[in-house]
Amino acid sequence: MPDPVRPYPSELDQLPDRDPQETGEWRESLDAVAAHAGDERAAYLVRRTVEHAQHSGLAVPALLETEYVNTIPTSAEPAFPGDEAMESRITAWNRWNAAAMVTRGSRYGLGGHIATFASAAWLYETGFQHFFRGKEGDGSGDQLYVQGHASPGVYARAFLDGRLTEAHLDRFRQEAGGDGLPSYPHPRRLPWLWEFPTVSMGLGPISAIYQARFNRYLTHRGIKDTSASHVWAFLGDGEMDEPESTAALALAGREQLDNLTFVINCNLQRLDGPVRANFKIVQELETQFRAAGWNVIKSLWGSAWDEVFALDTTGALTRRLREVPDAQFQTYATRDAAYIREHFFGASPALVELGKLLSDDKITELFKTSRAGHEPRKVYAAYKAAVEHKGAPTVILAQTVKGWTLGPGFESRNANHQMKKLTGKEFRAMRDLLELPIPDSKLDEELVPYVHPGPDSPEVRYLQERRAALGGPAPARKVHPVGLPSPAEKPFDVLKKGSGSQEIATTMAFVRLVKDLMREKETGKRWVPIVPDEARTFGMESLFPSAGIYSPLGQNYDPVDRDQLLYYKEAKDGQILNEGITEAGSLADFTAAATSYATHGEPMIPFYIFYSMFGFQRTADQFWALADQLGRGFVIGATAGRTTMTGEGLQHADGHSHLLASTNPAVISYDPAFAYEVGVIVKEGLRRMYGPDAAAQENVFYYLTVYNETKVQPPMPEGEGVEEGILKGLYRFKEAEAASADTPRIQLLSSGTAIHWVLEAQRILAEEWGVAADVWSAPSWTELRREAMECDAAALRGEERVPYVTRALEGAPGPVLAVSDWMRAVPDQISQWVEQDWASLGTDGFGLSDTREAARRYFGVDAESVVVAALSRLARRGEVKAEDVRRAAEKYGLA
Repeated sequence: MPDPVRPYPSELDQLPDRDPQETGEWRESLDAVAAHAGDERAAYLVRRTVEHAQHSGLAVPALLETEYVNTIPTSAEPAFPGDEAMESRITAWNRWNAAAMVTRGSRYGLGGHIATFASAAWLYETGFQHFFRGKEGDGSGDQLYVQGHASPGVYARAFLDGRLTEAHLDRFRQEAGGDGLPSYPHPRRLPWLWEFPTVSMGLGPISAIYQARFNRYLTHRGIKDTSASHVWAFLGDGEMDEPESTAALALAGREQLDNLTFVINCNLQRLDGPVRANFKIVQELETQFRAAGWNVIKSLWGSAWDEVFALDTTGALTRRLREVPDAQFQTYATRDAAYIREHFFGASPALVELGKLLSDDKITELFKTSRAGHEPRKVYAAYKAAVEHKGAPTVILAQTVKGWTLGPGFESRNANHQMKKLTGKEFRAMRDLLELPIPDSKLDEELVPYVHPGPDSPEVRYLQERRAALGGPAPARKVHPVGLPSPAEKPFDVLKKGSGSQEIATTMAFVRLVKDLMREKETGKRWVPIVPDEARTFGMESLFPSAGIYSPLGQNYDPVDRDQLLYYKEAKDGQILNEGITEAGSLADFTAAATSYATHGEPMIPFYIFYSMFGFQRTADQFWALADQLGRGFVIGATAGRTTMTGEGLQHADGHSHLLASTNPAVISYDPAFAYEVGVIVKEGLRRMYGPDAAAQENVFYYLTVYNETKVQPPMPEGEGVEEGILKGLYRFKEAEAASADTPRIQLLSSGTAIHWVLEAQRILAEEWGVAADVWSAPSWTELRREAMECDAAALRGEERVPYVTRALEGAPGPVLAVSDWMRAVPDQISQWVEQDWASLGTDGFGLSDTREAARRYFGVDAESVVVAALSRLARRGEVKAEDVRRAAEKYGLA
């Protein structure tokens, strides 16, 4: 029974208490402490008891929040293994050159960010000197996700290291002429340095989690031992508000990814002001990460605070630190000691007395500069604890001052994210603070100088020796080209033969093809099927027992369908990544697999299959980052088109993903109509991305839309030019029956499932209206457009090149009518290069729930609508009577 003296209910009331008297005594003891020593002392005892219970192995819930102090006390810090004075000089050079680079660039109005790196310099430098493994040692090295706005500091270090010159730094954000430095980590723009694009905030955290997870996947599958690789993600506290930043925390905790460390720079400021003006972001993040199963290390206060904490015999100081909101702390960092005495120490009599023991200079030091993130010994202690922790990923919450060392005009100012340059006076103050040997005469020049101690200086030798010991320069991206053997022809030949009398969807054709390719002796193990919990929708359940679903724990249960042929099989070496309902997580998985050829020197062939509506529309930002990261693989938009998803309605009806995909230069887009087209496209994609000639491999990825509408798949037409036409984007599939010279003619172009409506329209036009229509399959409107644009660009250079689409349709009689299950803007991409009269039909507008037939009639793209539209185009040319258009519309119920 519940204790009658306790007025609140508890889940423990449901459990039997074998000794209520003992339980009561424990409660009475706690009440007595609270009454005689205060609530703070009672709470302290409870926390220490829970902490002891956890360390003793007792099954008690974890504390989600701890005091606003350092996790690692100074007394427990390990010895610092480096030369702290030397590393301070190196960091000073980097701080200066980062600020100089952005300031010099500001004369062109190109912008740049100074304050982020200024706050995080020691977070990076400590890692570079002691932890981050390079690519030239054994294994793959570490993977570094550098905070985008801190890129000037990384460039400054590469300059000190001799990897960049002053000329490079002076072309920061000036890339058009070559040799420029991209604004942020962009592998596509600077592929020898950057590995991961991170400045689209929120994508770095989720990408880092799935990269760490994919590293384990490679190990468990026997592809490569990545156990020595550690993933480091440097993030801003404001960035953690992005949904993707915390979307996969539970995955990392659940799978115990102790090869992963988040370093969150808690300078308490986002782009416009405080991250949590009235709250405490550090405490909030601690609670989130602990609840997700992470190891949390708070590294908040510098060593100047140690003696002050020792004076806090009543707990008043830690209580006050916990209650002061972040925005007020920022204010303390900009005010004098008198203000701090009044507003911080004046909060309680105990604090007033504590404040009397501190000088004004001491108070100023505490609240303006003494942060753990600015002290290499404390950063080193946190990093060492992180890499040595086993059984969980680690997050380090490191407190810093945004704009530190840049002077009072920058430090802790709300506007410092938008401040792009330092004045001459501010540079002088920075030089003096950092004790750099730069004469005043250099600072009197029009442009503040870059400074370098010399390639043979003790600082540069120390830096290079440390990097050599850790496996070479970092960050760095290295590609060891590996060509994969071409697959056997048999799987593709099966699709070329058609399906006979059997009706199959192009979705199933693709899945069958990949299933066969996964059996290939040389390359089969390199396929990585990725699906967001819809494998059965796409007919992929046949892969479950043969390939297995990856789980680091294997399968510790009896699946409910174990007695069935296609049972749900999880395995530690499983090949399928079934990520649950997370398109963002699935695409992060895809990105890790798609770039494994560079990250690990192991080319993998991922295919990510999803509802087409929830691909580019939902995660377009990640697809753009994938392009930046030079990813390769196959992206499959299944159940594509606006009218094929019967009954699902508006938010499931995709009529525009090809338009979205066309905006990404790395995407090779196709909308195949038939199974054999799927085979031709996949075969070519394998050659372009993974072919035997490694030097010719391209950094692109393929987007194929496939349909769940079952149809008889025809054999591939015979004759020359069919495969070329499929790949270029257009070929004549079925010519009109022989007709007399005066028979009206029209060209019908279509893609995907729409070709079936067009073929029916071809029959009706011939049989009922005496019109001859040629039917063309257009597997890629986007590739046709891109090739035509290349021809236009060549023409501006004086070259004569006729676009393929123009040549393919040259001499084709009559007007052209393009039909698809996409909005008209998709086929209209090629209209300006078609010499014939052009018109299109499409599915513009919102989708709706109904039968396919009703939906197609609603959008005016069914066979009868195509017939009426064709007659209308011919009537405008005077080749059929206008009356026939009206008669057809009435006959088919369209009038």
